[in-house]
Amino acid sequence: MTQFSRASSLARFDEFAAKNGLDYQQMLELAGLPADVLGHPESLIPYQRVEILMDLCASESGNPLFGLEYGLFQGVDIFGPLLYLLKNAQTVQESLIELTHFYHLHSSGALVTIEQHGSLVVLSYKPTLESEATGRQAIELAIGVGKQLLHALFGKGWQPNAVYLQSAPGADLADYRRLLGLVPQFNSETNSCVFDAALLRAPLSESDPVLHSLMRQHMEKLDRMSLKELPAYVQHLISSFLPNGRVTVEQVADYMMLSRRTLQRHLAEEETSFQQLLENTRKTMATRYLRESDVSLTQLSGMLGYGDLVAFSRAFHRWTGKSPRQWRKDEGIDASSRRLITRRKMPAWVKG
Repeated sequence: MTQFSRASSLARFDEFAAKNGLDYQQMLELAGLPADVLGHPESLIPYQRVEILMDLCASESGNPLFGLEYGLFQGVDIFGPLLYLLKNAQTVQESLIELTHFYHLHSSGALVTIEQHGSLVVLSYKPTLESEATGRQAIELAIGVGKQLLHALFGKGWQPNAVYLQSAPGADLADYRRLLGLVPQFNSETNSCVFDAALLRAPLSESDPVLHSLMRQHMEKLDRMSLKELPAYVQHLISSFLPNGRVTVEQVADYMMLSRRTLQRHLAEEETSFQQLLENTRKTMATRYLRESDVSLTQLSGMLGYGDLVAFSRAFHRWTGKSPRQWRKDEGIDASSRRLITRRKMPAWVKG
């Protein structure tokens, strides 16, 4: 299955893009990401789209360290609910262990591991097998975020003993030193931060055992639910694509960077199908537009991806046992009430 990341991984992207002279909406569009993605931090986006976005931004801005600087700029709020779990652990060691256990709920594009070697601890970021071609920008983004997380745990005065990167340097070594406080060791076997093992025993000032227990239960629940999120995510994509015309399984699979067969298999494992999700989405959108909008039935049939009004009317009768006009009449919705709701709720592209 393709790797996903929470949209929270793009926290403050609009601000940082502007600092680098970029139009953030244009960059999101070029990377194939929804225009409203920043407003839905808990939604899922393909991890590879994040990689594409970072590479595009580095190229367009002329900033070879865009990913690293962005990671340092974001702070730790990108972790969402996971951050509350980490900050309320009793010790640094417990917090980092929780990070390794639940990082996949934030992003399945990589594994976070922690290993102790004598008096040193190595916290590593390892792209998963499907993302083994992960570019330098995405990896340096993760290193920047990791350094900020360790600052939050150890204090702002902390500096790593060493930083390792699998890639070659992308800029002058002095720039890396300015950002990280040291020059990383490049062309290494891992992407990691190294620090003294004695720091693992340090207590966390914000520790709250009760809140930590509640957050852990929440994370465990999310873990059980994560595999079941796919149908809802596919339905979200369908509803996003439909107003522009017909939506196909190939179109959605391509956005998710999956093959058609793989997407269909994953949906079957969740006891649904693309066609079923498409039907459910069309039905929901059709009744909503009929209730809230005064768009013509011909226009609505096109927005829902039907070739003509006859095909839409036939489908609507199958869902409700009524024609669209009869359904509107039986619901007691007149044109004046639809226009009132339209002015309040409908997006500009529909009103126009």
